[in-house]
Amino acid sequence: MRFLAKSLISALALAVLAAPASAQGPKIYAYESHANYCPAGLQPVSINGVICCGEPNQSQSYQQAMRHPVAKVRHVSRSARAHLNCPVGSKGCN
Repeated sequence: MRFLAKSLISALALAVLAAPASAQGPKIYAYESHANYCPAGLQPVSINGVICCGEPNQSQSYQQAMRHPVAKVRHVSRSARAHLNCPVGSKGCN
């Protein structure tokens, strides 16, 4: 009985804490563009990847949100010929 009461109380507390997060609605990002074909007072926004006209509710733009913070490592490809030590006339070395 005591376990049931504790689990019920913890489930209720979790539901109360999660309520504001679920009530925020979709994230609407400003979409950076040079052309603005939206009516007066609206701007291009992105809602779940779809661009339309509206008012953003996020402080950063869609491009900033999608930009990955980690720089990509570029690998240098090397030719196998540079490492071969082939005498003249041997097979397999061009």
